[in-house]
Amino acid sequence: MKELISILDGNTFVVSDRRGDIEPSLDYPTGLFSFDTRFLATWVLTLDGERLNALSVDEETSYDTTYFLVPGAPSHYVDAKISVLRYRAINGSFEETLTVLNHTTSPVDLTLRIDIGADFADLFEIKNAQRKPGGATARVEGADLVLSYRRERFHREVRVTSSVPGAVDEQGMTFHIRVEQHAEWRTKLVAQALVVGADGRDFRESLPIGLDRTVDQIRAERRSFVAAVPQLICDYEPLATAYKRSVRDLAALRYESITFGSQLIAAGLPWFMTLFGRDSIFTGLQALPFLPRILPPTIAVLAGIQGSRLDDFRDEEPGKILHELRYGELAGFEEQPHTPYYGSADSTPLFLILLDEYERWTGDRNLVRRLEPEVRAAVDWIDTYGNSRGTGYIYYQTRNPETGLPNQCWKDSPDAIAYRDGRLPGFPRATCELQGYAYDAKVRTARLARTVWHDHAYAERLEREAADLKRRFNRDFWVADGGYYALALDADGNQVDALSSNIGHLLWSGIVDDDRARTVGDHLLGPHMFTGWGVRTLAAGQDRYNPLGYHVGTVWPFDNSIIAWGLWRYGMREEAGRICAGMLEAARHFQGRLPEAFAGYHRDLTNYPVEYPTACSPQAWSAGTPLLLLRVMLGLQPHDDHLVIDPDVPPGLGRIEILDIPGRWGAVDALGRSRPD
Repeated sequence: MKELISILDGNTFVVSDRRGDIEPSLDYPTGLFSFDTRFLATWVLTLDGERLNALSVDEETSYDTTYFLVPGAPSHYVDAKISVLRYRAINGSFEETLTVLNHTTSPVDLTLRIDIGADFADLFEIKNAQRKPGGATARVEGADLVLSYRRERFHREVRVTSSVPGAVDEQGMTFHIRVEQHAEWRTKLVAQALVVGADGRDFRESLPIGLDRTVDQIRAERRSFVAAVPQLICDYEPLATAYKRSVRDLAALRYESITFGSQLIAAGLPWFMTLFGRDSIFTGLQALPFLPRILPPTIAVLAGIQGSRLDDFRDEEPGKILHELRYGELAGFEEQPHTPYYGSADSTPLFLILLDEYERWTGDRNLVRRLEPEVRAAVDWIDTYGNSRGTGYIYYQTRNPETGLPNQCWKDSPDAIAYRDGRLPGFPRATCELQGYAYDAKVRTARLARTVWHDHAYAERLEREAADLKRRFNRDFWVADGGYYALALDADGNQVDALSSNIGHLLWSGIVDDDRARTVGDHLLGPHMFTGWGVRTLAAGQDRYNPLGYHVGTVWPFDNSIIAWGLWRYGMREEAGRICAGMLEAARHFQGRLPEAFAGYHRDLTNYPVEYPTACSPQAWSAGTPLLLLRVMLGLQPHDDHLVIDPDVPPGLGRIEILDIPGRWGAVDALGRSRPD
């Protein structure tokens, strides 16, 4: 896969190669994208008919970048006589300033060309290597090139303009230029993407944030966001870099929802620049100690579009929290069920967990009072549609076998749920972490019922049900000959006995019996699961194990942050610290930005974590990982109107201090130091 460069602002982003070029491909997602549509599939720069080569790329910020280019292959023996700078920014439009510099003592005549094309592909078409039946049209309007696509009332358009007039044709723009000695030539190209509504206007114009922000306004807004986050002072440079990068990435991943007018966190670039139930919830849990203000809009939107009916196409059920919301052509014409789609069995209990954790941290009882009907509906879903087999466990099976997700847990790839010998179970399936989430959700909702709604009978009922679930779970999921919890139960209630990272989520939920927690921790940090960088999604030795398998052997930073939190919950601080240290060391090799996933090779085999070829970067719950690791290492835990600070910093990390941690206590500082080696 090519090395890709991305810039983004809101839901609009550009992905290119290191030269800044965009070429049509269904193999990797380069292009100009906005709200699930690729507006530009071709944007290729040539000088005198030749492609350029990159000397350097400035990626300091997420919303603009500069490519430093020269014609031909760079050489130690022949100095470049011409260089080209491509300054690129996203600010509602896609802007590119081209600067051609002449480094010689004579004028030069050059032909500069931008090939421009659009396919208006839906993101699902790119991801699944499909092509739409229709095609885009191109027309020249004066000095502008207009590319357009219509399908009934679905209308998308991009208009390209230049500050210096050029020769415009339906495939691009050509500039015949003269650059004087030691001088420069410049033009500014603007590609304005239009998401056209029924009234002929770009319906993004109604967004509170607007479409006409300047780069300076974006820069000021991002700086304000970063300045409001608690300050980190630490001795360990990889931690400082990862923290700074994480906060910046979370700032960049915010977008204005067309449907709800709220600022939400997109799940990740390039595939998931939209609201996801599971991803948004986990990111909120990770970021809560540092960015509590970003949570209420997400919680409110998830509650506002909670399932209210039975809809097989969308996997919708009353009380269910959504999986994914899309705005593209395939969703609009119901060729994909994402308007929204509810195919996730974990987002509903996770929603309850997030709301309780948010209230415990902030003391915001008004939100809990306002959402009482939605909370009760979510609990009812756990007990009814989630408990489809009447066994007291959450099982999942899509209602839509054509376009629905078969696996509706976080490991949703087709081969992710398997027996240890590699066989795939039938449906429905009950993965172990779903039961842990359900247990935790009922315990937490009982607390809200007792302390906020003053419904003691409901609280006691939920506590009884949680206790019964924990008892049954520890009986039915425990693999006696392996000393761990099964990945799932199959349709017949038999154990799907693979050893997986899901058992770490069980520790986080609290469903694990105390006398088994140490055994679970030993598996997680043992040689089959822990690589030295982090815990694999599937243990080595399982038949489907593959260190480059998406959910069957790779290492996921978000997964590891939850596992570390779970180990911390059961008092295994040294083990939690090993995961924290491994993740932060891995982040150093990724320049502070942890990707969606990386290969599960053991650290003894490679001196660096090996990239997974199609990992999203930035991704929200990977950006949230260093934040949660900080919480674990400093032992931050809300208790009534106080913040408990109980640090256990791994060896070699030195001093860690966080200033002005917000919460119901106001703002407090936390300090921790490494234990001795």
